[in-house]
Amino acid sequence: MIRVASVPSSHAYVRHLQPVVGDAAQSGDTSVVVLPDPAPARVDVPGQWWPPRLLDAQWLAEQTDVHFDVLHVHFGFESFAPDELTRTVDHLRAHRQPLVLTVHDLHNPHFADNADHLRQLDVLVRAAAAVITLTAGAAAWIRERWGVEATVVDHPHVVPLERMALPRAASDSFVIGVHAKNLRSNMDPLAVMDAVVEAARSLPDATVRLDIDEAVFESSSHWYSPTVGAKLLDYTSFPDVDVRVHRRFDDDALWDYLSSIDVSVLPYRFGTHSGWLEACRDLGTSVVASDCGFYADQAQVHSFRMGIDSFDPDTLVAAVRASHADRTPAVDSDVRAEQRQRIAATHAAIYSAVTKEMR
Repeated sequence: MIRVASVPSSHAYVRHLQPVVGDAAQSGDTSVVVLPDPAPARVDVPGQWWPPRLLDAQWLAEQTDVHFDVLHVHFGFESFAPDELTRTVDHLRAHRQPLVLTVHDLHNPHFADNADHLRQLDVLVRAAAAVITLTAGAAAWIRERWGVEATVVDHPHVVPLERMALPRAASDSFVIGVHAKNLRSNMDPLAVMDAVVEAARSLPDATVRLDIDEAVFESSSHWYSPTVGAKLLDYTSFPDVDVRVHRRFDDDALWDYLSSIDVSVLPYRFGTHSGWLEACRDLGTSVVASDCGFYADQAQVHSFRMGIDSFDPDTLVAAVRASHADRTPAVDSDVRAEQRQRIAATHAAIYSAVTKEMR
């Protein structure tokens, strides 16, 4: 049995790296157990796992009841400076506990300035016994910067398999969704809205739905952004734009939302990969995504040109029109289940290999 301390373990992505419960297929010859997340020093919200204790070298050194064979890092290391991460990898090396790293983000979507993120990756990538990423494009970037060969493993499903299996409701309309969410740093919905409206007006039966998390308008919120929020609300005056402000969707509400729109426009100025994109695939919602990062490597999307300092509205109009002409069917839930078994087997093989190297 290989005990994996995953950072984190409770994230949906990490849960879906494991075999489907009750499936007769096995993840490999070696049994893998993913340990629960240690509680952080301070818990502010239910289910909180961050900042992750497993990346704190001092905390690791003090533990007598935390035993694992592999540390697998996905998210959460932005809480630790490079010298702190160096102490952590030194601790792991001294205790012959291999580090596996999945590089989800080559550019942290929460920060326009990516320098700190790259310095953190400098430590983790070079120390890892195995590196995983989600696309060939990201693997090439990793090879160029660090001289490390990353194993490319597809992103698993995001939507639960049983929810995926439900039929999508038939509709004669074409709803173009732009979800501003909480205006995360890499998102610029305001920049794209005029082009999205223009595209909608050129298509039969097309409307635009603009969603905004209410945290954008709450002065006590970390996400408070009244100026941009007010400009987005101005679109309520457009007869073909449905603007909705609401609490952040829970999972079920998010699946319902994605199933109610025909295409989701992702106005990212920087980024790498996207779980939102995968949820759209799971539910049969087309994706229009900027050409930053590796979204087009990850899955079939309709791309438009947009970066930190650039945006070409004509390419966005063309991409939305293309999404109307070429609808994206939902990925079959059985296909996703089979994919998940392969993903689980790949991870089990990697864990087995790195632990054998440490013996």
